[in-house]
Amino acid sequence: MAGKVFFSVSMSLDGFIAPGSPEELMGRQWMELQRWIFPLRFFRQNLKLGEGGEEGRDNDIVRETFERTGASVMGKRMFDAGEQMWPEEAPFHTPVFVVTHEKRDPWERPGGTTFHFVNDGIGTALDRAREAAGDRDVRIAGGGATLLEYVNAGLIDEFSIALSPVLFGAGIRLFEGVDASRVALEQVRAERSPRVTHVTYAVRQR
Repeated sequence: MAGKVFFSVSMSLDGFIAPGSPEELMGRQWMELQRWIFPLRFFRQNLKLGEGGEEGRDNDIVRETFERTGASVMGKRMFDAGEQMWPEEAPFHTPVFVVTHEKRDPWERPGGTTFHFVNDGIGTALDRAREAAGDRDVRIAGGGATLLEYVNAGLIDEFSIALSPVLFGAGIRLFEGVDASRVALEQVRAERSPRVTHVTYAVRQR
């Protein structure tokens, strides 16, 4: 049985998930947005940042998100930024399908991540990711424009937001341009931790 299609992101209180330009990634605001995840044991182990780290519900959520994911899809903008920042052993450890116009052979990394470059749209990328994921879920990794394309196409089953106590003021909004006339949400759960509030919604057609 095919798994769900989902995304999971950190978001500021004013609705932004990333700064406006790639040059601002790893800047102060972005680091504040992601502050909750850096100390976690699973995150540190997955990126090989050393032993130790915090456990607890935040750590469980990050581990569960990783374990449910059988394949990922991302846009070219996210890939271009990540190609510069990810370690040699990229943190996905599954197939990743990059939606792009660029013609490129698959890029295999140590640790089980292979990037496949898909030139004929989000539907084909999702079909290939579903096939690769088997009975596990497909994660739409980002960035914001790619998430929105999948939401507006009615292809997202569920999403989770880690709502951080940070204000951006400008940048990439998660739902900028959403076709709200077509999207209805059902809250699945909400959990508060010392650093963020985790909310999960099932997506229905309105």
